[in-house]
Amino acid sequence: MMSSPMVLSLLLFASLTALLLLAPRLSAPPPTAAAKTTPTVVGGAVKRVVEEEVPPAAAGVGVGGAASGGVWGVGVREGEEADDLALFRRATLDAGAAAGPPKVAFLFLTNSDLTFAPLWERFFAGHEGLFTVYVHADPAARLRLPPTPSFRGRFVSARPTRRGDPSLIAAARRLLAAALLDDPANAYFALLSQHCVPLHSLPRLRAALFPAAAAHHHRLPSYIEVLTGEPQMPSRYVARGDDAMLPEVPYGAFRIGSQFFTLARRHAALVVRERRLWRKFAVPCLPEMRQDSCYPEEHYFPTLLDMADPAGVARYTLTRVNWTGSVAGHPHTYTAEEVSPRLIAELRASNNSHPYMFARKFSPDCLAPLMAIADSVIFKD
Repeated sequence: MMSSPMVLSLLLFASLTALLLLAPRLSAPPPTAAAKTTPTVVGGAVKRVVEEEVPPAAAGVGVGGAASGGVWGVGVREGEEADDLALFRRATLDAGAAAGPPKVAFLFLTNSDLTFAPLWERFFAGHEGLFTVYVHADPAARLRLPPTPSFRGRFVSARPTRRGDPSLIAAARRLLAAALLDDPANAYFALLSQHCVPLHSLPRLRAALFPAAAAHHHRLPSYIEVLTGEPQMPSRYVARGDDAMLPEVPYGAFRIGSQFFTLARRHAALVVRERRLWRKFAVPCLPEMRQDSCYPEEHYFPTLLDMADPAGVARYTLTRVNWTGSVAGHPHTYTAEEVSPRLIAELRASNNSHPYMFARKFSPDCLAPLMAIADSVIFKD
């Protein structure tokens, strides 16, 4: 019979051997991507957060990517969805009625340089305390920060985005959540792109959004385009599959509208806390529908708001866009040669209650001629 010391020695040897064999499995996996620090606006203060760099190989595969279901796009991955939900919960809990003198939050969604930042800076000048700025910049793009004070430190935590993809919906929701959390005085939320320019002065915009006759600002309408009966609606509705939107979104409730809107605070809070319809629109489109029918960023917001509060939306947008001669789903892009006082007057004209306040799409070479007529034409109301 073996002695106790001998038994203990053998057990110790066996334990060490097992530990050496299992150590590679128990140890933490090596990092797959570098980390970078990005400024984000949360809860009224600008903080530095560590954000994971998205590996290039992962950027093209979305929820249920090509390997698992034949759908394609950037999409929204599980880890990102969890991060978003935590942010949205905080924003929902803190998103009460606007407090103090109402502000307009300008939400810039971009994947390239903010070329028109100098023009926007002139638009903001002299109106401190009446506006806020937030920027969602695609981390996959290399951006030069604009040398203008209103944009400095106003970048929210961002994720990669892609046109015709639910990642654009997620980005807009992040901007809305950040703005809701950051300032309780934010009463309106205008979503813009880097190609958008103002058509009026900030006081003129505020006069339209906050009319003196409106005693209760919490019931002001949202300005979002809501279209029905469009010829492209059937193909867009089935872009994820014939019955993919059911039962949450029947065809009769499906809507189309401009990606760019100006939402009242109550509707911004609704968008941030909503999850039922988001689960449907977050599903990437089928590959064969990707080319012409997959524009979830133009469907989710008008469908949601028309289902939730049809009487609370103006059903038109304040952002003018020219679809004449569009190419591959892109609107007409204005060049420097086209910029003139007459163009500004034409872009302002509207058949709705308010004139257009913003316009797109402008090429970077338009900055100089726009600045030349900013004070004499654009901001002279």
